[in-house]
Amino acid sequence: MRTEIIQASRGDARARALAVLESGGLVAFPTDTVYGLAADPWNERAVRSLYQVKARPKTLPIPLLLSSPAEIERVAVLLEMCSRLPVRFWPGGLTLLLPKRESVIGDITDRATVGVRVPDHSLALEIIGAAGGVLAVTSANLSGGLSPVTAREVEDQLGGRIPLILDGGHCRGGVPSTVLDCSVAPPRLVRRGAIDEEALRAVVGELVGP
Repeated sequence: MRTEIIQASRGDARARALAVLESGGLVAFPTDTVYGLAADPWNERAVRSLYQVKARPKTLPIPLLLSSPAEIERVAVLLEMCSRLPVRFWPGGLTLLLPKRESVIGDITDRATVGVRVPDHSLALEIIGAAGGVLAVTSANLSGGLSPVTAREVEDQLGGRIPLILDGGHCRGGVPSTVLDCSVAPPRLVRRGAIDEEALRAVVGELVGP
């Protein structure tokens, strides 16, 4: 497979990305943390290809990126104890693990929860919104590899494996999102990342560590 790399500033970049996604293909683009690799979350074949391309173990679920907090209701249940977190930290580098709804296909996750986040990146939000408000997105690297912060780093790992990379420059974050399990009480910190633990405690109070 030939991997096309186009500048995100190009006039047809978003349309090209949407065309690939709608056809069941994968697209890499920058987010506020690292470059992500996206697929149509309702297309089982596309989601399975995320695992195949990355050599990602099937035991690791795929997070969902949302265009706004309003999209949560389509895919998950936001419990009261964590209801202030999206207000405080979205858009931004916090992934919430929430009880999933039946709309989430098994290839996204076979667990009772699904990870959701609204990224703080205009290009990512435009693509997610144009694609319907929800995309299945994981870091654009081979499983176990370094999380890429440039299009070149994506190409180094996934070149020849995916059809399209949108080059939006260097990701300003460079740190993966913090992951917080909000399906349990008190919430459980699964992965430390872009959002500081103390900032989370200031909103929800007690946390248990990873």
